[in-house]
Amino acid sequence: MSQIADGFNGEATAGVANGAKGARMEDMLARLGPLPQDRPVLIAGPTASGKSAFALAIARAQGRAVVNADALQVHARWRVLTARPGPEDEAAAPHLLYGHVAHDADYSTGHWLREVAAILAREPHPVIVGGTGLYFAALTGGLAGIPPVPPELRAEGMALLDRAGIGALLEMLDAPTLARIDTRNPMRVLRAWEVLRGTGRGLAAWQEETGPPLLPTGAATPLVLRPDPGWLGARIDRRFDAMIAGGALDEVARELSRWDPAHPSARAIGAAELAAHLRGEITLDEAAAAARTATRQYAKRQRTWFRSRMAGWRAIPLP
Repeated sequence: MSQIADGFNGEATAGVANGAKGARMEDMLARLGPLPQDRPVLIAGPTASGKSAFALAIARAQGRAVVNADALQVHARWRVLTARPGPEDEAAAPHLLYGHVAHDADYSTGHWLREVAAILAREPHPVIVGGTGLYFAALTGGLAGIPPVPPELRAEGMALLDRAGIGALLEMLDAPTLARIDTRNPMRVLRAWEVLRGTGRGLAAWQEETGPPLLPTGAATPLVLRPDPGWLGARIDRRFDAMIAGGALDEVARELSRWDPAHPSARAIGAAELAAHLRGEITLDEAAAAARTATRQYAKRQRTWFRSRMAGWRAIPLP
């Protein structure tokens, strides 16, 4: 395993397989019991919980492909910063939808779902793993047919968000949409705002017309990792240190000349913080501390989403 992979997926394997209870990955798989091989496996979990290593173990044991369900790991510019599987992991089992989207390209849940549909047509039983709740919601619950939003409207919304804050966008949303979305997540609020501005209808109204799901949970084996918050927080801190040691700063430096906070790929946690350090605005210690805090906050939002939206999924407590 390479140094970078060892720092991320290697640590993830150690955390899930050799955590405080001393369980090995094989023991974890044994506790799960037989997984039906005639249906896909879905694995959701917060960042740094070890889900990529878990998915790889299942894929290797059962001859499956691994499909990415993380909205940040699709971007080509970030391997280290988003903890994408390393080359040795990719050699051990097919890995799909990782690092295939350009840094400045829009990539929506609809894009992802269409690509997964094509994969399922040829690979009917993959392991689909990630931490983006909207991807899993669209996969198992269907996706509304919202018309594409012009890029200039997205840019206008980003400018408003940067200038006036999330509250300015929330004030413009309709009540049904406010009741449905995560109002603390800037990108979810931005999406709701641009849908309303671009179509004249609220996001909630569009979602009421959602079509049938591509993969109902009853046709899959849905698993959700439930890590102890303290255990996960410590792993988040160690992982970011490993990212710095593994080349995250160099990765951001290579992208600095074309850095644009409006690009979807710029949402990768740690990217903005390390870019600010490279511009001389903050120290590396300050950037790392901010990135760790942002990652912990993101993991908390993920855990909240999974508790509220994945109550019917089989929970895997960690460590």
